[in-house]
Amino acid sequence: MLRLHRLRHHAVGRHVLAPCSALTRNACAHGTFTARQLSTSSARLAQVKFAHWIDKETGKLDTAKLETKWKTRWAEAKPPVRKPLTAAEIDRLFYVLVMFPYPSGVLHMGHVRVYTISDVLTRFHRMRGKHVVSPMGWDAFGLPAENAAIERSIAPAQWTQQNIATMKDQLSRILTDFDWDRELATCDPAYYKWTQHIFLQLFKNDMVYRKDAVVNWDPIDQTVLANEQVDKDGRSWRSGAVVEQRKLKQWFARITRYAQDLLDDLNALNWPDHVKSMQANWIGRSEGAEFEFALDPPIPDAQSKAISVFTSRADTLFGVSYLAIAPDHWLVSADHLPAEHANHVLKRAQEMLSGSSGGGDRSQRTKDGVFTGLYVAHPLDSARRVPVYVADYVLSDYGTGAVMGVPAHDVRDHEFCQINSVPVHISVVEPETPEFAEESKSELPVFTGQGVLRQIPENGIYGGMRSADARTTIVAAAAAIGSGKSVVNYRLRDWLLSRQRFWGAP
Repeated sequence: MLRLHRLRHHAVGRHVLAPCSALTRNACAHGTFTARQLSTSSARLAQVKFAHWIDKETGKLDTAKLETKWKTRWAEAKPPVRKPLTAAEIDRLFYVLVMFPYPSGVLHMGHVRVYTISDVLTRFHRMRGKHVVSPMGWDAFGLPAENAAIERSIAPAQWTQQNIATMKDQLSRILTDFDWDRELATCDPAYYKWTQHIFLQLFKNDMVYRKDAVVNWDPIDQTVLANEQVDKDGRSWRSGAVVEQRKLKQWFARITRYAQDLLDDLNALNWPDHVKSMQANWIGRSEGAEFEFALDPPIPDAQSKAISVFTSRADTLFGVSYLAIAPDHWLVSADHLPAEHANHVLKRAQEMLSGSSGGGDRSQRTKDGVFTGLYVAHPLDSARRVPVYVADYVLSDYGTGAVMGVPAHDVRDHEFCQINSVPVHISVVEPETPEFAEESKSELPVFTGQGVLRQIPENGIYGGMRSADARTTIVAAAAAIGSGKSVVNYRLRDWLLSRQRFWGAP
């Protein structure tokens, strides 16, 4: 009787079978063979056992012939009849789920590597007496299949089914042990009717919604791209086209509703600390305040009389030199902008949205801006007017789509002011001690730390307060007159779902 050990032969996608006889193993266990005898005995036994598998012309083992025998033997073996499991058997269930491949053509060595790992797990746990479920499926919808079908002038469904057949045959030839009676394809109506059912339940429970949103648009592939699919030069990672910013109606999932739950439950995960830290930063909880800067003068028929701004540094409120709004903010409209500024502002805003003013993630840009001609009144000092700029780094779908610029206490705001010639840089917070002042020195005249509000006219009655106390007192004062309130904000945004073209789930 032979004990067969399977190794992957990466060059040809075959199994190499290494023999080790039961006689040899027993002799070794009882110490009746020396190492040299064991080696000689194994070689002789291998010669006898595999003599008829040796190619007479080359003198080498005919692995293809040997493999065909065992593939046929395994194919003829009837799988066990599936029946309801007993309570004891349920305790021995083990689920092996590997990522479903895209049926894009043929398997490559990356597939062989991944499915070898899952195959080893499946066989290992089955040999240990567990009831293993190891399904296989095909992530069959998507843009690559559609583009490939267009190039070949065939229907995406036909192209996809051909690829599934080819790749399934390849998986069979490398003897992966999947539950093929559990096979599925995401393009099969029997499968995606359930994704539609789930979507309808989400819709009925207000978990998904549709709204206009600025998206990354690939003009060649005619589809929406995630930020990760746009390179640092503002080009599509797939087509190479310059990505455009377009406002389109899109579906979103309300994942922000669960931001705090997601953050809290990180503590229950047995993950490395650095991974949990990355997740926490991605969710991005930020405690702060939202202030209302009233338009001055008011704009007739505007959807709001003020611009709402979130900040985590209410103690710097009296150092604001400008407000920055997103290029697609509702105020960036010919109906709201002063006539002498409208054409120039609209042109520049469109350049920012189209990506011609820089590449990659817009939130990482720092210096591109244009004055709108609009002003707002300070929330706690209505006599003080603050200019409003359109800035490339402000995103309409994060927070309120507007931020306050405090150049004396924020490096990005300072750079923006330098480039766009924004006047008035008031330093309103200073280090609490001379030692801290020395530690916090930088090349720029910017102090970003916590400290004490300077006793200057701009700070009024709040001068001399520590930053933490000033934040609480300033927000309370704004809340008392209806121009501010405490809020919690998250970097996490609702999940945009609409990224398919024709060959996607209906």
